[in-house]
Amino acid sequence: MKRLFILIAVLFIVMPITATAASDFPTKSITYQIPFGPGGQSDLEARRQQPLLEKALGVKVVVQYKPGGGGSIGWASLIKQKPNGYFISGINIPHIVLQPLARGNAGYETDQLKPIALFQATPIGLAVLKDSPINSLEDFIAEAKKNPGAITCGGSGTWSGHHIAHLQFGKMAGIKMTYIPSKGAAKSVAAFLGGHVKALWANSNDLVQHADKIKVLGFGTKAPFANMPDVPTFESKGYKLYASIDRGAGAPPGTPDAIVKVLEKAFLEIASNPDVIKQMRKDGFVPLAMGAKASKEYIMKKISVWEPVVKEFKK
Repeated sequence: MKRLFILIAVLFIVMPITATAASDFPTKSITYQIPFGPGGQSDLEARRQQPLLEKALGVKVVVQYKPGGGGSIGWASLIKQKPNGYFISGINIPHIVLQPLARGNAGYETDQLKPIALFQATPIGLAVLKDSPINSLEDFIAEAKKNPGAITCGGSGTWSGHHIAHLQFGKMAGIKMTYIPSKGAAKSVAAFLGGHVKALWANSNDLVQHADKIKVLGFGTKAPFANMPDVPTFESKGYKLYASIDRGAGAPPGTPDAIVKVLEKAFLEIASNPDVIKQMRKDGFVPLAMGAKASKEYIMKKISVWEPVVKEFKK
């Protein structure tokens, strides 16, 4: 009985402190981790958000990088941080789902990451350089069948959205290609433009940015991509390949909902800003504005979608 009274007393002491901490949050600078190298989409969006987050939250926001393992090194670090809202990280779908499924031990489990918001998507496309003799998806497939494994395709990371699109398309088209991963989208694009690979699986904004140097053969979308409406979808060519990278922010497991709510409000204010939306679309991004609850539900659905796909290619 005495122990029970002590426990109740402790709860009454701790609960007000936790509530007060949440109501005062934030009171110091926040670290915003990017689990990829600088220059990629996650970095570009974090840098766009940085001054707006600082204005909304009233504290300094410090962007830092922890690339490697298709994002898994950064997310393994995230789950070890104190759950107080002062350390958050960019999260990418399907990466946060694929890494634990494919690696077995990625250093974290998908459900350990506590979503704050999802704010952006980039459809994935397949491209070749402007001077390539390949001019269409049909040409690409014919060349791959003629010389199995000879076409090298760049992409961001292993067991990433790019890698899984590569594997899926190879199976659908009955072709063999060679996938060359890079630590982040920026490095994979640089390798491609430098002629180190023959083709590239890339995010829509990179393809828009370098449109004058490349030929985009197909997009993994249901409808034509608005910035490049003349590029066919894979589906329109008979391949049910749907590929996109969704980006957001997440917190360590155990972060109080009240603190997540403060961060969610700031991210959604930015995601709903007309100027931000306009600039995103111009740059080749697809704006999103999903809160913590909706983001969590979306991620859980993606686990059921990707689990059988990973099992298929791990055989």
